[in-house]
Amino acid sequence: MNNIKIPDERLRNICQKYLVKELAVFGSALTSDFRNDSDIDLLNIFHDKAEHSLFSKVRMKEEFEELFGRPVDLISRRAIENNRNLYKRKAILENLKVIYAA
Repeated sequence: MNNIKIPDERLRNICQKYLVKELAVFGSALTSDFRNDSDIDLLNIFHDKAEHSLFSKVRMKEEFEELFGRPVDLISRRAIENNRNLYKRKAILENLKVIYAA
């Protein structure tokens, strides 16, 4: 991932706290288009028993932004899989880099 240092223990702690089963990066963070002002696109899969309020999802996003030191877009794999735009869905799902897996 374009010179972004990820503190493994902090990443693991956040993922465990919010019952994230898998977390992946996609989009410009994996390409030469990534700039200092770019955000990071994250795709997550929650454990089956995970239940989140809107507040907890916002807090999780904020914790990832603190971790990466930049804005984060957070989306669930289910939302991508249900996206009607086949091109977009395929482009995202075929170009992921998993950074955490439980």
